[in-house]
Amino acid sequence: MVSVAELLAEGRALGLAPVDVRVLACAAFGVKAAWLRAHDRDAVPADALIRLRDWFSRRAAGEPVAYLTGRREFFGLDLIVAPGVLIPRSDTELLVELALERLPEGGALRILDLGTGSGAIALALKARRPAAKVTAVDVSSAALVIASANSERLGLAVRWREGAWFAPLDGKTFDLIVSNPPYIVPGDPHLRQGDLRFEPPGALVGAGDGLDDIRGIVAAAPAHLVPGGWLLFEHGYDQASACREILTAAGFTEVQSWRDLAGIGRVSGGQRGEATQA
Repeated sequence: MVSVAELLAEGRALGLAPVDVRVLACAAFGVKAAWLRAHDRDAVPADALIRLRDWFSRRAAGEPVAYLTGRREFFGLDLIVAPGVLIPRSDTELLVELALERLPEGGALRILDLGTGSGAIALALKARRPAAKVTAVDVSSAALVIASANSERLGLAVRWREGAWFAPLDGKTFDLIVSNPPYIVPGDPHLRQGDLRFEPPGALVGAGDGLDDIRGIVAAAPAHLVPGGWLLFEHGYDQASACREILTAAGFTEVQSWRDLAGIGRVSGGQRGEATQA
């Protein structure tokens, strides 16, 4: 017999962080963390024993916890995730917060999420602004399957569209556009570290200096924004200044960048001004 406490000790002996051991165990047993403490002497059922030992081994090899459990919390939502989508991160919650500041409650505003992946941003906005009409686009059909599954599970209605950036939108306009596009420079050493090794490169790496997708989004956004509409997007830790220059050159007004909780410039954006009209 292997007890809960003994099994958790196996995970820690493999060098796993205690928080990873706890999250994996809770997922394997289908319980809350308090249950692990209250039942630490209980025998582990055979199926959970096999599953958790497999997860411990794979996590020790670097596989992301979110891909092992198939779940990730983002902005209070329990999301399905899988290797076909980027793992939602707490840093991106800043983008959601900034968007919500520009979306009055009760307004039936039109929101567009470009490169939606798991649907995290689109669904977070829909959850907080239920009257809004949210459209989300991704070039990956596999990602949209996951996003649609999240939408159905959470009971949040979003229009999902497959295509590259603005291509499937037929000239539609929006009050606010958000995006977490690829922006990591090709060959960046971070791509060989941590969870990034397992995530889809197409969701991470931007062409050229990493900013090509952002340039394309900024250039095309004015034609899809109502006058005074906002464009907000996430970018790399050292790209804020370049992103503001791109926005200003495209005629956006109120251009600025915002820092995350670590003090890193994480999101930039601006309003469609007269000079940006199509």
